[in-house]
Formats: sequence, C-alpha cells, structure tokens
Amino acid sequence: MQNSSFSISTSDDHRVLKGETANSLRKFSHPPLLSFPHLHVSIPTAGSEANHTRRWLLSAAYTDTKLWEAREKDPQNLAVLANTMDKVYDRNLPVSSLTVSRFVDNISSREEVSQAEYYLYKFRHSPNCWYLRDWTIHSWIRQCLKYGTREKALYTLKNKVQYGIFPNDFTFNLLIDSYIKDGDFKSSCSVVEEVMLQEAFDLPSTQILSLYALGSYLATRPQLAVAEERALGASLLMCGLKQDNAVGLSAQLLGNALLGKVEMLKGIHAVFKGMPLFWGRGYLGRALAVMEKAASGDVKLSKDTLDYMNDLLQELSSTSDSDSGEESGGEEDKKENAVDEDDQAEQAKLPQYASRFKELSSQLESQGKVDSASFQALVTLLAQQNLAAAEKPDLEQYESQMQAWEAEKRQLIRREKEMREKAEQDKQERLAAKAAAQQA
Repeated sequence: MQNSSFSISTSDDHRVLKGETANSLRKFSHPPLLSFPHLHVSIPTAGSEANHTRRWLLSAAYTDTKLWEAREKDPQNLAVLANTMDKVYDRNLPVSSLTVSRFVDNISSREEVSQAEYYLYKFRHSPNCWYLRDWTIHSWIRQCLKYGTREKALYTLKNKVQYGIFPNDFTFNLLIDSYIKDGDFKSSCSVVEEVMLQEAFDLPSTQILSLYALGSYLATRPQLAVAEERALGASLLMCGLKQDNAVGLSAQLLGNALLGKVEMLKGIHAVFKGMPLFWGRGYLGRALAVMEKAASGDVKLSKDTLDYMNDLLQELSSTSDSDSGEESGGEEDKKENAVDEDDQAEQAKLPQYASRFKELSSQLESQGKVDSASFQALVTLLAQQNLAAAEKPDLEQYESQMQAWEAEKRQLIRREKEMREKAEQDKQERLAAKAAAQQA
C-alpha cells in the first residue's frame, strides 16, 4: 500500500517516449566553421515595412492563453507541496504525476519556475518517471513563456532525457513562434532540431514554422560547426519531405547537401549516429536525385540553394586535393576523422557528383526550373499563404485535447481521493485492532 499522502501513485498508463532513443547532439571542441554565402535575405529591422510581417506567423488566437487559463483550477500552496514531496522522496517513495502537475500549474513567479525545474528533474529520476503527463509538459512550457524564463524551457527540452520534456506539436509551435517573433532564429532552430529528433513534423503549421525558422537562420549567414550542419541538414531534409512544393524540394536539396558534406568529411557514421536518418551512404547522390526530380517535374528549385550546392562541391574538391597531399597528423586526429573503405569509396565519387551537378544545373536552367527567389523568400511566401489555414484544425484539436486532459485529470483526482480514503480506513482498522488486542 502506498503512502496515503501526495505520494500515492495512481495507475498511470505506460508511455513510450517518442524520440528518447536519440541522444542530444554532442558538442565538438574544435570543429571547422562553415558559412552560407549565397543564402541571404534582408532581415527585418525596427520600423521597416518587413518588420510587420513577423506578426503573421502564429495568430493572436493561436497563442492566446484564455482557453488554457480558463481550465478548472486546483489552488495549492507550493511551499507545502514542495515540503510534502521532499519528505516523500526522503522516504524513497514515489511522488505521483498529479502532484508534479499541481506544482507546475500553480507557478506564479520566476523563482517558482526554477523550483519546478528541480522537481521535474527529481520526478524524471524516480520510479514514476514514465508518467509525466502531457498537460504538465504543456503547462511547463506555457509557464516559462509567461514568466520570462524561456531559456529554461529550451534547456529542459534540449536535456529531455533528464527532464522528460517531450512536447506535442502545438506546444512546439508556441515555443518556435516565440523565438521567431523575437528574431532569435538560432534558438528557434534549436527547438526545430528537437522536433526533428522526435520526428514530430506532422502538422502543416509545424512544418511551415520550422522551415521559416531554418530559412531565417541560414539567411543570417551563420558560421556553422560540423555538428550544427548535421542538425540543420537533418531538420531541413525531414521537414522538406513533408512539403511537395518548391520550398520542400529546395529544403531537401539543401538538407541532403549539408549531410553529404558531413559524410564526405567525417564518414557516414558521423551522419546518422543519434539521428533518425537513413543509414545508407550517398547523401550527395540523394541531393542530385532531388535535382533530377525537379528536372522531370513541375516544381522549381531556388537559385541560392543550387549556388550553395555548387560552392559545397567546390569546397569538398579542394579539401580532398589538400588532404591527398598531406600525410601528417596526430593519432587522435586520425581516430576522430577515421573513415572505412566504404566511406573512401563514397569520397571517390566526388568528381562524378560534381560533373553530374553541372549537367543537371544546365538542364534546370534551360527548362526554366530555377526560381530566382531566395529560399527564405519562398518560405516567407509559403507562410503568408498557408499558415492561417493550417491554424484552424490545430485550434480545434487543441480544444478537444484540453477537454480530454481535464477529464483525465478529474479521473486521477477521484482515484487519489478513493485511495486516500481507503488508506485512512485501513489505518483506523489497524488502530482498532491494536486497541482491542491491548484490552484483551
């Protein structure tokens, strides 16, 4: 029998945490830096006409908190709740998911956000770790946005295995949009990376927001490490596969190109390790296949992505020539950059890839299949045309989800009450039996 206090563990259903098998991206100490000279667009500045376009990303109705705030309240004293949880943990007993939910829902300050972060971590490392509720995750992200601690939302998301933060698509959208509207495209891409790792590009709204974040970040011409290229490449590829248009095809081309570059420099294992990607070699070949698809279809490719692919092939060719003339290098460098025979065979195809790229580029130009608009301009147009329509089913689904969450929460509260009453009844029976035994 569980403790009759807040430690009661209700019969939570076992949850398979989507994407948990994918480890967080490792940080490299001295990676080569890379840039995107051809991916550019004017970034909106304060007071400019373009600056106002930020407002059409997610509408006020989508980000409105009224529906969330109108849910049934369960007021709690967080000091009492924290003290109760500490005592339960000290006794090596499990805290229920309902208790953690109450704590997160009753946050009222920045300081309490930090306390909630601690108890999310504690819960994740407890026997009940599988049972963190979806509405608690949603509430956590909303509270971080509400009290100006968005960095904690991102931190717990990036360290999801330690905190159990696996948001749904709607919650992801709120966080991505928040960063985009502040012009923090790097952080918005960090959120998109987590969407990619969880393979959660299901909603058209999430796809559009993610592509906008990726395009906007690349337009700033960032200096990218190999690990960052891999993450961006995977995000572009997986999100691009969901869009059957010029944006989707251009994203697939750029994504495959970025991953192909990592493959050529580090080998295929450096590409798919910890990533939900295809294990087969030949990502540059797949980039060329995207060009072939465009040549045989009705969809154009953006010129700046083709320019980037051209620069990438030239850079890889010069790197290959440089490496062939240098045999020196420390043992650690050799181990870090070790490639097997199959990787070397793939590297040997680079001249063929470069030649085929020139052929396909000329073919696309002659067919009028090259769009002069930049990738970011195409993404911006996609968002302007399609995002508003994509919001409606999201909001309808969110309202239904809210009702389901509230019904589940009421069921848990009722079950908790029944278990407390049963525990109290058992306690009184034991005391009565003990008293009877003493009188006898």
